[in-house]
Amino acid sequence: MSQKTKAEELEALAAARWRVAAVLTAGMLVTYFGFILLVAYNKPLMGQQIAPGLSLGILLGALVIGAAWVLTGIYVVWANNRYDKALHQYRR
Repeated sequence: MSQKTKAEELEALAAARWRVAAVLTAGMLVTYFGFILLVAYNKPLMGQQIAPGLSLGILLGALVIGAAWVLTGIYVVWANNRYDKALHQYRR
C-alpha cells in the first residue's frame, strides 16, 4: 500500500468523523434551541400541567438532557465500532 493511499484513507476517516460529529452537533443544537425558543415564546404551552407537579416544560427539559445522553451514546458506539477500528487498521 503506497503512502499516498494511506494518506487518502486517513483523510477519508477524518472526514467521516467530522460528518458524524457535525450531524450529531446539529441535532443537539436544534433540540436545545428549540426548547429555549419554546420557553421564550410559548410560556403558556410550557406551563401546561401534564400531571400534578409536572409541567410540559419540565418534561421537555428532561428530554433535552436525555437527548444529549443519547446523541453522546450514538457517537461512542459509532467511534468504537467504526472510527477506532479503522484507525487501528490504518496504524498497522
